[in-house]
Amino acid sequence: MPPSKLTTLVDFDVRLTKEDVDTLKDDWLTDNVIAFWEEYLEHEHLVHFRGAQIVLLRPSMSFMLVQTPDPLTLRDALPDFSKTSHIFLPINDCRNPSVAEDSKQNKDSNASSAGGSHWSLLVVSVVDTVAFHYDSLHPANRDEAIATTKKLSRLLNKDLQFLDLPDTPQQENGSDCGVFVCVQMKHLLMKKLLLAHSKEKINMSMGGKHLDASHGRKEMVRVIEGFRREGERRRSRSSSPSKTSKTTPPRVD
Repeated sequence: MPPSKLTTLVDFDVRLTKEDVDTLKDDWLTDNVIAFWEEYLEHEHLVHFRGAQIVLLRPSMSFMLVQTPDPLTLRDALPDFSKTSHIFLPINDCRNPSVAEDSKQNKDSNASSAGGSHWSLLVVSVVDTVAFHYDSLHPANRDEAIATTKKLSRLLNKDLQFLDLPDTPQQENGSDCGVFVCVQMKHLLMKKLLLAHSKEKINMSMGGKHLDASHGRKEMVRVIEGFRREGERRRSRSSSPSKTSKTTPPRVD
């Protein structure tokens, strides 16, 4: 059964609904899809680099950071950044906290306008005190990215330099921004940060890099489908009368 026909909870903390997975066809990605991709990168890739001090902040946490007047009040809710080298933050242009969590329902233009209509990516190098902004509809999310950088500067007690990157690959439609964020996140993490030596200067530009949104969508669907099949195998083994297990399998509603 294809993932779009059911509600799936993979091995991570993010529950992907039918509506979430359907957005991977050709729609604007929901918070859940981007959060799932971050968890996938953490569990399947980042975990193998034990010395890496990189945080992939979830969309909801990034939004909470920019919306909170005093970011210092969020210390207990956010990860401990004291030893962090880099922070990845998905940036959304939603300015209404009451509708931020309803982005998965943004199927028409009015809903998109209310709950946000564009994603971009902010990568903060804590060690270099620079915030790199990657916007596939440059400069659509510049103000939101600057506001987030200022909040993070206060939280980290560091004077972060904001660097907008106009050479970021640009999308060709109005719905691929979330896919660009996910593809760029993986490329910057796997092809740049995790391959660099500790004292090596890294070129964080995405200039000249071709991003295939269609390929990115297909890759994300393949990853989700792989976890869905694994969940089915686990449930099948746990329900077998010849084998008993106390392990609770991933749930499927």
